[in-house]
Amino acid sequence: MSGPAATEAAPAVERWTPLSRISVVAAVAIIAALAFGPLVLNPDWVDKLTTLFIYVILAVMWNALAGYGGLVSIGQPAFFGLGAYAAVRLADAGVNVYLSLVAAALLVGLAARPISAFMLRLKAGEFAIGMWVVAELAHLLVNLDGLVQGETGTSLIAMTAYGAESRRAAVYWLALAAMAVLVGVVFVLLRSRTGAAIQAIRDDEDAAAAVGVRVLATKRLIFILAAAGTAMAGALWLATAISFQPKTYFGVQWTAYMIFMVLVGGLGTFEGPLLGAVIFFTIEAWFGGSGVWYLVGLGATALLFSLFLPRGIWGAVESRFPLRLLPVGYRLRGAPKSL
Repeated sequence: MSGPAATEAAPAVERWTPLSRISVVAAVAIIAALAFGPLVLNPDWVDKLTTLFIYVILAVMWNALAGYGGLVSIGQPAFFGLGAYAAVRLADAGVNVYLSLVAAALLVGLAARPISAFMLRLKAGEFAIGMWVVAELAHLLVNLDGLVQGETGTSLIAMTAYGAESRRAAVYWLALAAMAVLVGVVFVLLRSRTGAAIQAIRDDEDAAAAVGVRVLATKRLIFILAAAGTAMAGALWLATAISFQPKTYFGVQWTAYMIFMVLVGGLGTFEGPLLGAVIFFTIEAWFGGSGVWYLVGLGATALLFSLFLPRGIWGAVESRFPLRLLPVGYRLRGAPKSL
């Protein structure tokens, strides 16, 4: 058969594109290059990049929970603070200080299991408020610990046994590794059958259950992953700051930061939170010293994005251009044009 119809490509469902393959290779190359950071960068930039890695972890974890799982939480500071607190407790018990940072995240992930048994029974706004209650309860319980001394706080004393340069480099590498592993885990998870189930539950929980999705178990998985990842970020933040004051780690500002990064970058997109973390990091570097007005500005900006650009920057880019740098879903290529 001859003619234009014979040469037109048949529609096809695709996930990988040449551009996305290049993007994945580039991402791996960037992480490999960043591994040399402490060897070639000045201490100030090493500290700044460590902070950026922590922000990326927070953004990706909150987006996995809310953007893909549909579980909008304003109580993630509960896990951020518990991660730091568990690291302090483990180090005080004699665990190697760097091992305690990783172990703290794993312990908080385990603690999230029984918490999920109650929280995942709640829906929508009830879940969001319930998580805020969990954060406040965790804050109060940590204050009761004699080691913490209420809001006076304590410090990760074991960290001071290492020299400033070696400590800075070790925390940088640990933060880089944690970011790479957690982002990679979320990427692989979202590309799996479980990832499809997570998004199906977000879109319509009853319909997902009707087609055989194990709703509670799937929601529990993403809940625990987000809790452990957020706890890892809290432990890493403690390693950079040394001091631990509960009101700092359980503060609502961490919720504002996470929501800002995800909303501005693109809720429910994979690349969006990465972009949002970089944007937030840049804004903080310029305006972070503005006090309470800085937080007001973040909140106002997030509100404007939710009203006028609900899919965020990357979501808007995806809707206009066929860009899929790190694809976790599928798209239809070569759809036939209507006659």
